Amino acid sequence: EASRVFFGGRHSTVVSVPIGVDFDRFQSLANDPALAAEQARLREVLGLTAPLIGVGVDRLDYTKGIPERLAALDALMTTRPDLCGRLTFVQIGIPSRSSLESYAAVEAEIGAKVNELNAKHARPGAPPLVVLSTSMLDAFSLTALYRLADFCVVSSLHDGMNLVAKEFVAARDDERGSLVLSALAGAAQELEDALIINPYDVTGFAAALAQALEMPAAEQARRMRAMRKVVAGRNVFGWASDILEGLESLWSKPLIYSVRGWEERSV
Repeated sequence: EASRVFFGGRHSTVVSVPIGVDFDRFQSLANDPALAAEQARLREVLGLTAPLIGVGVDRLDYTKGIPERLAALDALMTTRPDLCGRLTFVQIGIPSRSSLESYAAVEAEIGAKVNELNAKHARPGAPPLVVLSTSMLDAFSLTALYRLADFCVVSSLHDGMNLVAKEFVAARDDERGSLVLSALAGAAQELEDALIINPYDVTGFAAALAQALEMPAAEQARRMRAMRKVVAGRNVFGWASDILEGLESLWSKPLIYSVRGWEERSV
């Protein structure tokens, strides 16, 4: 996808090159014999005793749509009280620019909403609906968490790419699990077999969460297989190669690359 811009007497070519993840590395981590032990550790540390697990991995940033995600979880549990005590959503939230008032306000809002939901949907002796962890996880622990999850949510309000979506897919060589993905994240343009949602539509978002939980194994496998083909074919090395090839083919023309999603590596 490219466009030509003429300005100041010169032509420039603008090219969008979506970044990928290190697919082979996540494959390797997913097949590490130590993964089961790490999953058991995470279950204990995070208190994951519910049979159904959801996961979100984000910076605590106002663009990530975490309050909207929590609102959708609230709507889901309100319409599906049978899920109370059976579902725990793990939100890995890495503090971001906490010294800025706007970011600190988002972090406070998320913390308050998590407490509110856990109180609202509590059941005696049952695990909480939402576990909020601000601990940074390395790639191995993230892979273990992705493999524990029945679904992963990426509900960005505005995002260049959001590599969490691709990491989740890369980690699931078991072809299980569902990806609930915002149409406003760049990754949605490639991962068309995810459950695509409008993060502002609470009712539709909640319905997608229910669909993710109820999706038959055969449909999970079909969707995941298609997404894994996309992610495997668009890894970080292919991304770099595309840039170099583009530079070579356009060496005589001014070139500007729009690299979507690079900032997501800080997640």
